[in-house]
Amino acid sequence: METVILAVVIALVVIGALGGLVIGSRKRKQLPPPPPAAPDITAPPAEPHVGDEAETPREEPRRTIEEVDLPEGSAATSVAVEEPPPVVEVPEIEIPEPTAGRLVRLRARLSRSQNALGKGLLTLLSREHLDDDTWEEIEDTLLTADVGVQPTQELVERLRERVKVLGTRTPQELRSLLREELLNLIGTEFDRTVKTEPEASKPGIVMVVGVNGTGKTTTTGKLARVLVADGRTVVLGAADTFRAAATEQLQTWGDRVGAYTVRGPEGGDPASVAFDAVKEGKEMGYDVVLIDTAGRLHTKTGLMDELGKVKRVVEKHAPLDEILLVLDATTGQNGLVQARVFAEVVDITGIVLTKLDGTAKGGIVVAVQRELGVPVKLVGLGEGADDLAPFEPEAFVDALIGE
Repeated sequence: METVILAVVIALVVIGALGGLVIGSRKRKQLPPPPPAAPDITAPPAEPHVGDEAETPREEPRRTIEEVDLPEGSAATSVAVEEPPPVVEVPEIEIPEPTAGRLVRLRARLSRSQNALGKGLLTLLSREHLDDDTWEEIEDTLLTADVGVQPTQELVERLRERVKVLGTRTPQELRSLLREELLNLIGTEFDRTVKTEPEASKPGIVMVVGVNGTGKTTTTGKLARVLVADGRTVVLGAADTFRAAATEQLQTWGDRVGAYTVRGPEGGDPASVAFDAVKEGKEMGYDVVLIDTAGRLHTKTGLMDELGKVKRVVEKHAPLDEILLVLDATTGQNGLVQARVFAEVVDITGIVLTKLDGTAKGGIVVAVQRELGVPVKLVGLGEGADDLAPFEPEAFVDALIGE
């Protein structure tokens, strides 16, 4: 019995010893690592630690910021880039050519282009026998030059009488004779000054009228240059509101020389623009106001009446100092018809002849003065900005018959 009990105790001791060894070995074993946590997609990738295996970085060319495509709606695209303010170009103010130097140049040009009339007359008068056929040729030459019927007949009669008395005719005598008679025909007694200095108070007011195509707006701009060259300050009134191109053209002329331009809406009331131009000219103390009117067709009575309205509205401020009629020197008798109709609507005080270069029709000076009884005050002799000059009868006749 005791033997059995002893055997059981030994067995239990052995089992206990074995169990302790097993438990001890289990305690010495490391626990398995916990499962990895879910990656944080918002966090930047961790830098590799020393000893960790990492892929060797590849050598790639770096891109500039302009080459990187940013996702839509990112903070980078929402940053507003402040643009620099637009640069406003200020037109450069030109200094017009002085009137004196201009006259010298224009006289030479006139002499080259206009002396066909004078040379033709001198050639005919130099014939040994001046019979009736020769005098008819002289008459035809004058009529072709647009001198007009009545002035031509008067000139031919005086020439016939003086040549008969003169007897022998040297070229110098003929030239002197022709010069004297042409000057008498054109007239040297006229006051050809453009009135821009009123006796009472500034500004002087000048209204420019004429048919479309005669160079009216261009003449207004060139006249502004003449006045600025003489040291005057100028306001331009763009009263030709029916043509947007005319308003823009006048604005450009004014900007070139520093003149102030008053304009209204396209198709607006021309009289209102003219009124405002005179009003602002007075308030700012400018010397001269030039008003460019619409190119009224002389066949449209309503438009001519409106031109009269512009004149009446302007005169509510002050009387007009000048009303200049612009005529195309190449239109001949048609220009005289225009002059007659305009003179019935407004009181023309002076004439501007444009396109007088490159033509032998200088006789229009005589015809239009005889028609209106007012002088030619300015002549346009080219397309240049300073090709407008005061009309001088002596220089004109000298250019016609040559030196």
